[in-house]
Amino acid sequence: MLELADIFRLHGAEYRAKFGERMLPSHLRVMHDLEACRTAELGGQLYHCQSCDEARYSYHSCKNRHCPKCQNHEADHWLAKQTSRLLPVPYFLVTFTLPQELRELARANQKAVYQILFRASAEALQQLAWDERFIGGRLAFVGVLHTWTRALRYHPHVHYIVSGGGLDDDGHWRAARPDFLVPVVPLSLLFRAKVRDELKKAELLAKVDERLWHKAWVVHSEPVGSGTTACKYLAPYIFRVAISNKRILKLEAGQVTFEYKDSASKQMKSATLSAEEFIRRFLAHVLPKRFINVRAYGLLIPSN
Repeated sequence: MLELADIFRLHGAEYRAKFGERMLPSHLRVMHDLEACRTAELGGQLYHCQSCDEARYSYHSCKNRHCPKCQNHEADHWLAKQTSRLLPVPYFLVTFTLPQELRELARANQKAVYQILFRASAEALQQLAWDERFIGGRLAFVGVLHTWTRALRYHPHVHYIVSGGGLDDDGHWRAARPDFLVPVVPLSLLFRAKVRDELKKAELLAKVDERLWHKAWVVHSEPVGSGTTACKYLAPYIFRVAISNKRILKLEAGQVTFEYKDSASKQMKSATLSAEEFIRRFLAHVLPKRFINVRAYGLLIPSN
């Protein structure tokens, strides 16, 4: 079966020769690890069966968090832990998306802007939830950063799995309506304002077109039942970046063909990119070193 690592092994050296001097160390490290994963370069272990006298050599894995072959067990572990923490209440999936006008700034300042995306969205959500007209309590929610579309385009957004209710200051549970958490229009306005404030603190505001602050921002909220399905949806994307090996269909004449599900039609489609463009799109989703892309808030914070 064709794998992501095969593309890097065949075309990685050419990509580095062209762009290596301008590449981030984290991108170079990911390329090296994926190319070396489960090869003789990383060594391995020899297993011997005394019954049949058969020997088999198993190469070591790279354990890089961006490698699609090395993180499946981590996703299973996270899913088991997360579902065990779900409360017996309805849940919502709330998504905050950075507008197109901020994506170039985000790519150039990934760590700073991703931190801002998390902080501004989480604070906006909890602030509105404290309003007595909606919930009037502290939520339990966990956020996951995604930076890609199914076609590997750069599209930073955060998904939150949010409890349908919260604890007030007296320790009483305040339940949300089954089909409504908080109003998304005020939430998007609050999110926009908080991003603006955070960019100003980070001295990045001057790089943003002023017209952006007068446009509508996209925030989406929908009920997801017990939350188990939402956790299953997010788990594979936490420990895998952008694409899995099974979606890569073909590598011929320097062209990579992969399949994806169109978000509008819900139909499976295929895309063909040059190996260079495919590698460029993949590397755009490599996270900064030690960046935490899954975060707990409200009642799920360990101190609570």
